[in-house]
Amino acid sequence: MNVSNVDSLLAQMRAAMAAAQGGAPVSAPTSSSSVDFANVLKSQLDGVAQAQNNAVEMQKAFVLGDDKVSLSDTMISMQKANIQFQTTIQVRNKVVAAYNDIMNMQV
Repeated sequence: MNVSNVDSLLAQMRAAMAAAQGGAPVSAPTSSSSVDFANVLKSQLDGVAQAQNNAVEMQKAFVLGDDKVSLSDTMISMQKANIQFQTTIQVRNKVVAAYNDIMNMQV
């Protein structure tokens, strides 16, 4: 996920928190291009799915004896897909925890 996208999400969450606490809402910094959180999230999830599909295809090719696919390349693609998946899980956990924190705030 792009750092500017995370900063934008964080600013939106801070604005929501300030509004929930009754303070003046903090305006999110505006950038020259509008970023839709849903589109960014979908593109990141599509990237993770594509990495996993690529790893599976490389595994199949290696098992079938394709000379163009090496064991090291297969293992590297599997690890990349695993790291991307684990990162996605951790981001999801952080977003859920932030959502729970916001929902548990007293109004």
